[in-house]
Amino acid sequence: MWTEKFDLHSHSTNSDGQHPVEDVAQMMSDSDVHCWSLTDHDTISGWDTARTAADTHGLVFIPGVELTCMPGLQADVNILELRNQERASDSWHLLAYFPTIEFHNEQHKQFKAWLAPLGEGRIPRMMAMVEKLAELGMPVDFDAVLARAGDSVGRPHLADEMIKSGYVETRQEAFDKWIGDGKPVHITRPKPSIVEACAAVHAAGGITSLAHPLYYCIDTDALVTFCLESGVDAIECFHRSHSDAYRFQLWSAAKDSGLSVTCGSDFHGMMYNQTPGRMAVPTATLPLSIKNSMPSLDETVHQS
Repeated sequence: MWTEKFDLHSHSTNSDGQHPVEDVAQMMSDSDVHCWSLTDHDTISGWDTARTAADTHGLVFIPGVELTCMPGLQADVNILELRNQERASDSWHLLAYFPTIEFHNEQHKQFKAWLAPLGEGRIPRMMAMVEKLAELGMPVDFDAVLARAGDSVGRPHLADEMIKSGYVETRQEAFDKWIGDGKPVHITRPKPSIVEACAAVHAAGGITSLAHPLYYCIDTDALVTFCLESGVDAIECFHRSHSDAYRFQLWSAAKDSGLSVTCGSDFHGMMYNQTPGRMAVPTATLPLSIKNSMPSLDETVHQS
């Protein structure tokens, strides 16, 4: 049985998304999503608003967050060559979900306290990147960069300010030439390991899923083994960046190993030609706690 009623990966203006939380909820509803998770980068500040917006549109809301972690494994040089990439991402992203958490209880407060340094670490890193740009003859206003962000400033906000200043024409150009991994202005910030992040999420009653593994250039069997050994509960096999062949490969490996799978559009906004929802996922291999959040799941699936 497959369904397109889940979208477990999306962003708002609280991190690097284009739209406010309320608008994301509206678009999820318009795309016939029934179970939605807001997973802004390293911040849970949108949870209260998202829950209210989900209630307004009749959505089941799964509180979530996308955690920026250290790479778990070194990229496979053969895969890098096959994909014509110089290097893989300098961070791995871990999706954390809390289907049963009670807002503002002790578990919520403890996780929020653990998460706080990850968000706060973005500020000095951004300041240093702005200083590097100035040294290269491309001054931008640090406060203007912060003003573009909600609660989690990142490189896309800096790219937008570079566009406004006329230094580049697109975000992609900013990343490719200046602020992408390994480029002249890039600065790495302190990040938890996947193991540390999983432990913090589990202590708060949550579950984890490794986001968009395509970006890490790791052999599938090695990836699955790493997840099993590190405490990762699921893999985001069904992501908009994955080809059908890669989705099937990941899903088969996860299923055989006993790992669950998740799905997500990784929706950042309409200006990126992205569409929320429309992510087919086999219901049998979704995490149990997420499946259980949909009381009428049997009515929302169809035969493949």
